[in-house]
Amino acid sequence: MKRNNQIKNNELGSIGIGAMIVFIALILVAAVASAVIIQTGEKLQQNAQQSGSDTQQEISGKISVNSVFVFDPDDSYLLYFETAPGSEVITAENVQFQLTCEDTNGNYEYVSGDFTNADDVDDVGDGNGDGPVDNLLPGVSYSFVMDADTAATASCDALSVGVNGDVTLWIHVEGGGSTYETLYLSDTTRGTLVI
Repeated sequence: MKRNNQIKNNELGSIGIGAMIVFIALILVAAVASAVIIQTGEKLQQNAQQSGSDTQQEISGKISVNSVFVFDPDDSYLLYFETAPGSEVITAENVQFQLTCEDTNGNYEYVSGDFTNADDVDDVGDGNGDGPVDNLLPGVSYSFVMDADTAATASCDALSVGVNGDVTLWIHVEGGGSTYETLYLSDTTRGTLVI
């Protein structure tokens, strides 16, 4: 009896091992890629939620200016406004205004105050004597006389600014948003529309 002691080289086994190594490498690459994609998706979701929350807070407490008129040329402006769409109830004393201007002498002036004297537009001149409102409700129009002259310290009233002058108006809601408007004075007489 004759024995065959020859060893055959079988290359099919080594091809299978190489294919398995490539397959495992592809699985590892896919796992890393999916982990990066999932992490990026989570980060984008967190950023979107934070942006949405910030935007909601900004809008939920903001004032929209409808119009502004010269009320007393030597003292004040009449502001018609309402809370911005989507706003919650805002306490009038938590709303501040700032007026900045350059007077006819070239001096920088600054006047500020709050909205505690704001009144419902429906109550203006009705003679009921309801007085100013404490809370600004969504969907209601309000009027407010902004004192633009603080006697000896500063004045941004129409006569102090003069024709073709402008006044910068900022309205800030505590814990909410801010509104920015520019009042352009084409005339200084009572009733002149400045915005």
